[in-house]
Amino acid sequence: MRHSASTWRQPCPAPASPERGALIEEVAGRVSALGPGRLLVGIDGPTAAGKTSFGHELAERVAAGGRPVLRATLDDFKRPWRDRHLYDRESGEGYYRNAFDYDAVRRLLLDPCRSPEATRCALCSIDPLTQIDHSARTTPLTPDTVLIVDGVFAFRPEIDAYWDFRVRLGVDEELSVRRGAERDQDWAGSEAESLHRGRYLVAERVYLREADPLPRMDVVIDNSVFARPRLLTR
Repeated sequence: MRHSASTWRQPCPAPASPERGALIEEVAGRVSALGPGRLLVGIDGPTAAGKTSFGHELAERVAAGGRPVLRATLDDFKRPWRDRHLYDRESGEGYYRNAFDYDAVRRLLLDPCRSPEATRCALCSIDPLTQIDHSARTTPLTPDTVLIVDGVFAFRPEIDAYWDFRVRLGVDEELSVRRGAERDQDWAGSEAESLHRGRYLVAERVYLREADPLPRMDVVIDNSVFARPRLLTR
């Protein structure tokens, strides 16, 4: 299994419970059952829903079954900070419309993975912390690679058609705000809650209203309790 070079990368969580392990096993089985050839799996959900942890767990389980797996996150394909004066990224609607570079996502990651002729892809464009450009750092693609990508707004129209399998992790709005504020306390300080409530929560509402991703999901999971996730739909 290969990961992005980004310093934003989080570790894979330790096994939390038999119930969680069984759910991950079921989803991994469904992905593998799609058959040979390259597969693109998207994991969506509001901020702090647990997308990255779920993506790591799912990737480990798919890789354990013998498939080569690549892990990526949409956070590694945001527009660089140096350009932030050119557009609104501070408001909720501005964050939804302007934070991510979908041209880079397609060009560096999704188009190569979708093309049978491509032999390499980039798992990171701009490191969201260091702002180092990793777009020239590529990773080999095999004919049966499984790419697992997590991120908010993963099923926007700009990239929705690429996915072979779609996962939605759900938590209610207040839990998303609370988790996100706790996670980002170190760098956002006293502004963490207002940041999540006024920017990320608003952006998620715009996304749900405009992209309406839920009807297209293969799997919807209530991830409110990490050790006891609930599969809401198969």
